Amino acid sequence: MSSTAAAAEPPGPAREFAAAFAANRGALTAFFVFAAIVLGALLAPWLAPHDPVQQFRDHMLAPPLWQAAGLAQFPLGTDELGRCILSRLLHGARVSLGIGLAAVALALLPGVALGLLAAFRPRWLSPLIMRAMDILLALPGLLLAICVITILGPGLVNTVIAIAVGALPGYVRLARGAALGELQKDYVTASRLAGAGTLRLMFDTVLPNCLAPLIVNATLGFSSAVLETAALGFLGLGVQPPLPEWGSMLSAARDYIERAPWTVTMPGLAILVTVLSVNLMGDGLRDALDPKLRSAS
Repeated sequence: MSSTAAAAEPPGPAREFAAAFAANRGALTAFFVFAAIVLGALLAPWLAPHDPVQQFRDHMLAPPLWQAAGLAQFPLGTDELGRCILSRLLHGARVSLGIGLAAVALALLPGVALGLLAAFRPRWLSPLIMRAMDILLALPGLLLAICVITILGPGLVNTVIAIAVGALPGYVRLARGAALGELQKDYVTASRLAGAGTLRLMFDTVLPNCLAPLIVNATLGFSSAVLETAALGFLGLGVQPPLPEWGSMLSAARDYIERAPWTVTMPGLAILVTVLSVNLMGDGLRDALDPKLRSAS
């Protein structure tokens, strides 16, 4: 009797989410691709055949292994300085993904806090916060990042700060809008009547019910951060050589696009596959976290 009741028991939210996400073939495939990229980045010191800054002067612009003059010791060829492209891609993934993750965290945490403050203090604090966010939104994200980099100077840490500043308004507006929608519901009124304080209402009552859109936005924001990192590196304003980074690899290889196209193709494909997989994962997360979209599918 108990086994029958257990079998008839409806699945929990975690199982429903996993089933809905797994039903999206594109998102599931993207998850495994992105997991392989992350694993390659984490294991780069052991997977990379060479040091990413080591130069092999006798093998400058060596073609990939599958071409006629390719060498087994350089599976994806070498760049204009004789450095192994595969090694630089693996170590560059650590830099690009690390910057993307740090920038999202640096924008998400204060963005959520400011958004909740704006929702809970609509009379005097909300106008101040939202007007400041409107000023930041007046500039495109990449242009704002370039302005911040110009002030702070190029470098890894400053790249994270510049991308986070550009992404901050989106999280503030999203957190405020989601919180305002939750504040009108009965469970918040019941919590207020039960004596819950403002901080408890913010972070214990309202915030957990606002997490779904924030998670989706953070996932898509991660792909944007990777793209902006590559763009800043391409312009010479991001991570500085000799540290490997996909955008700076593209910038250094653009003069050899006809003579050695693989020097441009490899980092370009790395950026494309990473951003595409994260975007597909974001779409899958959105569908799996939204009960309406989940029931429609």
